[in-house]
Amino acid sequence: MNSLISLENVSKFYKRGIEEVHALDGVTLDIAEGDLIAICGPSGSGKTTLLNIAGCMDHASKGVVRIRGEEVERGGERRLAEIRQSMIGFVFQQFFLIPTLTVEENVELPLLFSHHKANPSRTADLLERVGLSHRRHHLPGQLSGGEMQRVAVARSLINEPKVILADEPTGNLDSRNSAAVVELFETLNRAGIAIVLVTHNPDLAARCRKVVHLEDGKVVG
Repeated sequence: MNSLISLENVSKFYKRGIEEVHALDGVTLDIAEGDLIAICGPSGSGKTTLLNIAGCMDHASKGVVRIRGEEVERGGERRLAEIRQSMIGFVFQQFFLIPTLTVEENVELPLLFSHHKANPSRTADLLERVGLSHRRHHLPGQLSGGEMQRVAVARSLINEPKVILADEPTGNLDSRNSAAVVELFETLNRAGIAIVLVTHNPDLAARCRKVVHLEDGKVVG
């Protein structure tokens, strides 16, 4: 499989007074086309930091990050933004929907930043894929938690990403809605989209083909 995102000996340090905190310490990880990967570990192990660096939302202190072979640190912030908009979709534990926008307007929101024109048929297709065609004109406050997360998944797909990075996507959902969201990710993965999930849920991790365990910023398994 072709590599989409690769991290080579990546570390991330923060200063806390005179103390240097190692959020990541020499992590190497390859995300290839069609991957379905779970990132697991206790709180504070570096899972979210790893996802943020892989998604070009944060910079590594040391090491090399490549997106399809391109060293991203050489391109500057503008190039990082272009990569995020064209290649990577993000889903978070908090849904981050705009409460005054309808479901379809929330899904189309990333197009404002990528300077692409909304295509109503594309939006309708995405809402059909996540089972929310009947909710397209509703506001987030009229949706269940599971429905809001499915809106967030549809939004992550609007720019046709090659990989979706999801940070605890079922963390705020009950078991029924969690199962529905996981099944949606599996369907997207079968369609060719690489999926990387940060999770504390062992059942969700067991459904992934690759599981990466972090502890104290290091890969331990």
